[in-house]
Amino acid sequence: MSNKIDRRDFLKKTSLGLAGAGILSRSKSSLDYRLTYKQEFNMSGYAAPKLDTVRIGMLGIGNRGAGGVRRLRRIEGVQITGLCDVETDRVENALADLEGYDQNPELYSGHPEAWKAMCDSDDVDLIYISTPWDQHAEQSVYAMESGKHVAVELPAAKTIEECWQLVETSEKTRKHCFMLANTCYDFFEMMVLNMARHGWFGEIVHGEGAYIHDLMQMNFSEDYYHDLWRLEENSTRNGMLYPPHAIGPMSKLMNINRGDQMDFLVSVSSNDFQMADRAKKLAEENEMWKPFVGRDFRGNMNTTTIRTHKGRTIMIQHDVTSPRPYSRIYLVSGTDGIARKWPGPARIAKDHTGWFSEEQMKELEEKYTPEITKRVGDMAREVGGHGGMDTIMDWRLVDCLRNGLPLDMSVYDAALWSAIAPLSEKSIANRSQSVDVPDFTGGAWETNEITMDLELRQGGTTRII
Repeated sequence: MSNKIDRRDFLKKTSLGLAGAGILSRSKSSLDYRLTYKQEFNMSGYAAPKLDTVRIGMLGIGNRGAGGVRRLRRIEGVQITGLCDVETDRVENALADLEGYDQNPELYSGHPEAWKAMCDSDDVDLIYISTPWDQHAEQSVYAMESGKHVAVELPAAKTIEECWQLVETSEKTRKHCFMLANTCYDFFEMMVLNMARHGWFGEIVHGEGAYIHDLMQMNFSEDYYHDLWRLEENSTRNGMLYPPHAIGPMSKLMNINRGDQMDFLVSVSSNDFQMADRAKKLAEENEMWKPFVGRDFRGNMNTTTIRTHKGRTIMIQHDVTSPRPYSRIYLVSGTDGIARKWPGPARIAKDHTGWFSEEQMKELEEKYTPEITKRVGDMAREVGGHGGMDTIMDWRLVDCLRNGLPLDMSVYDAALWSAIAPLSEKSIANRSQSVDVPDFTGGAWETNEITMDLELRQGGTTRII
C-alpha cells in the first residue's frame, strides 16, 4: 500500500505544482480573476452516467461519519466499500455497525494518508468526506482527480484559493462535488421552498439564517474533536466560520447560482467574552490547554450581511459559545408573506395582523408539503439524523446518482457557501468594509436552471430499507 500512496502522491503533487504556477499568476482571490474566469464545463445541471450501485468510501468515521454509515446502510443500491479513519477503533466500530447489512468494506486506517489508497481504489464511486475542515478541499480535489464523485461535509473549503480549486477540478474531471448541506432538506424548509416556488410569498426580499449552537463543552472536551481541531479553528480565525447551515436554505429560496448571485458582503464580530477565559481556567489544572492561553479567539457573535445582484439581502449569524437555545432563525420575508422557524413553533403569516393559527398551518402543510417529503419523510424520521433531514439528503444524493440526474447542489454551491467564511474574515480585518463575492459560475448563474426537484418529477425510485 505504501508504494501505491507514494506514487499517486508524487503524480498529484507534480500536477498541482504545474497548475500552481497558473494559480499564482492569476491571483484567484483578486477582483480581476473574479471578473475574467471562464468555465471549462458547466457542472450546474450536469447529469453523470447512471450508477446502478453507488459504491461509497467513507472518509472520516468520527461524529458525522459514523452517523453517515448508519444512514447509508439503509438506502437501497448503496454498497459501502471503504471505511477510513486515522483512528483504527473508529473504523472497527463502523464495521460493527454494518453487521447484518450485507456490506463488506475494505478498511483503511493507521496511516495519515491511507485515505489516498481508498480514493485510488477501483471499487469506489463516491468519497463521502467527514474529516476536519482543513482537510476537506485537499481530499475532495484528490478524490475527483482519482475519478470519484465527492460528497463533503461543510464547509467544503477554508480559503478562496481552495474554493477555486474545487470548481476547476470538478469542471475538469466532470465529477460531482456535493456539499452535505443537510439543512436544505429539513421538513419546514422544504415546505416553505415549495410555497415560494408557487409564489405564496410574492417576491423574496430578505432572508435570515444562523448557526447559534452552544458548543462550549464539546469544543473544550479532551476527546470529542480529534486533536482539538474545532478549538483550533475557533482560536486562530475570526469570522463567520460555519456559514453553510444558514446560507444553504436561503440560497435555495433566492435561486442563488441559478437566477441570482451574491454581489458583496459586510461582516462584523463581537469580542470574545468566553473562550479565552475558559482556556485560561482549564490550563490552571491541565497542561493540555496551555497552548490556547493568550490566543485571540474569534468573537462570540458574528453577523454577516450579503446583498445579491437582484437587490435581495441575507443576514446570517454564528455563535457557538453563548448559553442560548439552538437556533437557525430561518426567516423568509417576501412582498406577500413571511415564514420563521425559530424560536418555535414554526410560523407563517400574510400580514401584520398575526401568525397563522394551528388549523391554518395544517392546511398549508396539506397543500404544500412536497412529494419528496411525502415519499420518504416518515422513513427518514425513523432512520434519523437531525430528525431525518440527514437521511433525506443522503437518499436524494444516492437516488440522483442511480438515476443519472443532476444533483441538488453543485460544486458552485459548495464553493460559494464556503467562501463566505474567508470573505467575512477579510471584512472584519478591514473594519467591516464590504467585500466582493466571487462568481464561481463564470456568469452562468444568469441562465442556470433550478435542479432541486421537490416534486420528484424524475427519479425517486430508490427505497429506504
